[in-house]
Amino acid sequence: MKVLKIILLLALIAAVYVVGSILYGTFTDYQPEEKIVIEPSKTSDLAITNDSLVFYIWNIGYAGLGAESDFFMDGGSSTRVSKDLTNKNLNGIQETLSSWKDADFILLQEVDETAKRSYGVNQFTSIEKGLPENWSGALAFNYRVNYIPVPLLKPYGKVMAGLATYTPYHSIENTRYQFPGKFSWPKRIFFLDRCFLIQRFPINGKELLVINTHNSAYDSDGTLKAGEMAYLKEYITKEYEKGNYVLVGGDWNQCPPGYDCYGDFTPEEVGYEQNSIADDYMPADWQWGFDANTKTNRKLEKAYEKGKTFTTVIDFYLLSPNIEVVKVQGQDLDFQFSDHQPVRLEIKLK
Repeated sequence: MKVLKIILLLALIAAVYVVGSILYGTFTDYQPEEKIVIEPSKTSDLAITNDSLVFYIWNIGYAGLGAESDFFMDGGSSTRVSKDLTNKNLNGIQETLSSWKDADFILLQEVDETAKRSYGVNQFTSIEKGLPENWSGALAFNYRVNYIPVPLLKPYGKVMAGLATYTPYHSIENTRYQFPGKFSWPKRIFFLDRCFLIQRFPINGKELLVINTHNSAYDSDGTLKAGEMAYLKEYITKEYEKGNYVLVGGDWNQCPPGYDCYGDFTPEEVGYEQNSIADDYMPADWQWGFDANTKTNRKLEKAYEKGKTFTTVIDFYLLSPNIEVVKVQGQDLDFQFSDHQPVRLEIKLK
C-alpha cells in the first residue's frame, strides 16, 4: 500500500506539473502581430555604393549543438551541453565570424538573447561586439517561451531567441514578418513562431531587400512549410515587380530544388523524410544559391561522426533575376560549433 501511495503521489505531481505548465504556457504564449518593426542596435549613415556584395548565412544552433552534441527532439537524449562546451562553441563561432573580413552582410539563425540552454548569455550582443565597431545588428524573435517543461526530468526551460542580421550599412526598414500557420494546441505554445526578417537598403535608385529566414521543422506533413513558402513567394514577387533587388538567405529546413537530399543514404537509414522545394516554386529566372559539394546540416540523433552521420543541404539563398550570382561556397567547419555550416555568397547587382 505504501508503494502504491507513493506511485499515485508521483503520478499526481507529474499531472499537476504538466497541466500547470500547459496553462502557464497558454496564458503567456507569445502571439506576434504579422508585422513588427525592429530597431537596429545602432544607427548608421553608411550607404551601399558598391554593386558587388558578399553575404554569409549560418544557423549557429545557439552554441549548443556542436560536433559532440545530440538533441532530444531529433532522437538523442541531451537537453543541453555543459557550460564549457557552450563557451567553446560560442568562442569558435565568434572567431569564425570575425575572420569574414570580406563580409557585407551576416545572416544568423538560432541566436539566443537569453535562454537556459545557453546559460543566460546574450549571444546577440556578444556576437556584435566581436564584429567591426561600425556594424550593427537587428534581432527578430522567433522563439519566445517562458518555460518549456520537457523533457520531464530535465526541462528545456526559458528560451528567447531569433534571427539576427548584421551589417555596417544604413537600412531604411527593419521588419519582422510572421509566417502563417501554427501547430495545434498545446504543441504550438512550446514551439517556434516562424518568421522572416526583412531589411531595405537604397541603391541605384531602387531598394535591396535582404531577407533572413528560418522555416519550419518537425512539420511531418509539410502543411506549415507550404503555407510559409506561399506567403514568402507572394511577398518577394511583389517586391521584384517594383524593380527591387531581392535576396533571401537562411535555414529553410528543406533542400533546394534539384538537389539530392539523401546522397549516399536511404530514407530508411535517415529515419525521416527530408523535403525539397518544388522545381517550379519560382519562375525559372530566379536563382538558387547553394553549394552542392558542402553539406550544411547534420542529423542530431548522435554526436557527429564524419562519413557516418547523415548530412545534407538546407541552408542556401534565393535571388531575384536582377542579381548575378558570382560565387557561392559552403564553409566546411566539420560541424565543430553547430549542427549547421555557413555558406558564403558573392553577388553583383545588375
